[in-house]
Amino acid sequence: MSDLFWLSDAQMARLEPYFPKSHGKPRVYDQRVLSGIIFINRNGLRWHDAPKEYGPNKTLYNRWKRWSDKGIFTQMMAGLAAQHGEKNTVMIDATYLKAHHTASSLSAKKGGRGRLIGRTKGGMNTKLHAICDSQGRPINFFVSAGQVSDYSGAKALLSSLPDVDWLLGDRGYDADWFREALEDKGIRSCIPGRKQRKIPVKYDKRRYKRRNRIEIMFGRLKDWRRVAIRYDRCPRVFGSAIALAAIGMFWR
Repeated sequence: MSDLFWLSDAQMARLEPYFPKSHGKPRVYDQRVLSGIIFINRNGLRWHDAPKEYGPNKTLYNRWKRWSDKGIFTQMMAGLAAQHGEKNTVMIDATYLKAHHTASSLSAKKGGRGRLIGRTKGGMNTKLHAICDSQGRPINFFVSAGQVSDYSGAKALLSSLPDVDWLLGDRGYDADWFREALEDKGIRSCIPGRKQRKIPVKYDKRRYKRRNRIEIMFGRLKDWRRVAIRYDRCPRVFGSAIALAAIGMFWR
């Protein structure tokens, strides 16, 4: 196996149950093609810049687009995340992902309003909302336009929270309705109160320090250039890039 290949036989064995069935002509060597897709996403390259060891760039792009449209990469990440086994603590947070000018046109004529890109103080951005376990592995995420609040992210991710003892979050998640929703689920919140609160909120400062693991997770995701800088106009394809980067965090 070439040193350019990113996936070992053991890693392929974990991912193969999520591959779509091949109809008619068998697919080209999966390990080679997926490694090429990883290479392009991690380095933020154009498809025709892929090394020849990965095969025709058209094959790489077609597999990437077809599987992204079917949600295959997202299913892989969700399947691995479902095996997390976390019982104690999860963390919630959000981060901005810069939209490249090739993806950030908001022209209504071109369908720009559905691209989940919004204008913020830092320019045109997409926002990634995520939950991770105590080891910094992503459990669930969703993508929104950059101007969407953390409250909206919390509301969207609330139903997917696992049965754990604690949830850690920063001040952006300090809302009475969110604290009450967590309490209804039997989850204790460790969230600092906003400065505007008349009555300060008590929280476990020592436990709160563990929240840095979700910040580390975001940093690892942004090591993938096609995640840190959004080149893809299609939200589904961009979500696949995030899912692909997240999959690597489950390797042991």
